[in-house]
Amino acid sequence: MVLVAEPKQVVAPGEVLAEGDHLLGDNAYRIGTKIFSACVGILEVDGNRVFVVPLKGGYFPRVGDLVAGRIVDIGLSGWLVDIRAPYEAMLPASETPGPRGPRRRDLSTSYEVGDMVLAEVLAFDRTRDPLLTVKGPGLGKVASGRVVEISAAKIPRLIGRKGSMISMLKKETDCQITVGQNGVVMVWGKSPESERVAVEAIYMVEREAHTRGLTDRIREMISRSRVVEQVAGTQTA
Repeated sequence: MVLVAEPKQVVAPGEVLAEGDHLLGDNAYRIGTKIFSACVGILEVDGNRVFVVPLKGGYFPRVGDLVAGRIVDIGLSGWLVDIRAPYEAMLPASETPGPRGPRRRDLSTSYEVGDMVLAEVLAFDRTRDPLLTVKGPGLGKVASGRVVEISAAKIPRLIGRKGSMISMLKKETDCQITVGQNGVVMVWGKSPESERVAVEAIYMVEREAHTRGLTDRIREMISRSRVVEQVAGTQTA
């Protein structure tokens, strides 16, 4: 097993990434014993798995994905949800908590047009639009917090290897952060300032995802922001 390109290196379509018995990850393909990049992106290696994080790209739904979307219409049996994909998703009334029975439910009492929801992709193939469910812990209407939208292609970098980046952001900013695979990130903090710093850090990941030493630079940025906040609080007092 031999890596031809360096991890975190920007690679081009058709560029050789590795040779040997590496496992194939996203945006990589094999010809013979060699593994090639399928897009312009950043080479990542997780154990024996080789994959490429695209520098640009939209969201393509996959079953099991956590997504955040906005209600755009109410139908007879459910809601249409914009999940930033080429296809509008359907959230059936049967996949939401609520009364069951012969009488028709007034769906607008549960979700209205404009509401933000956290959901899981329950089913999807090329013959039908994505089907969502909010039957699960932490799923459903989002009533508070800040919504951050970044490129879906940068979500793997925001999460980091084994969750390292997102864990650091939660710890350093003291915020709860929920990452949707469709590029929509929800942030809840103990103060508007902590939320602001977390949002700034998330956008920094999006801008500089292809660079080395990003985790340390983000940690330094958060630390500087804390110092500025403390100084401002002292002066106000």
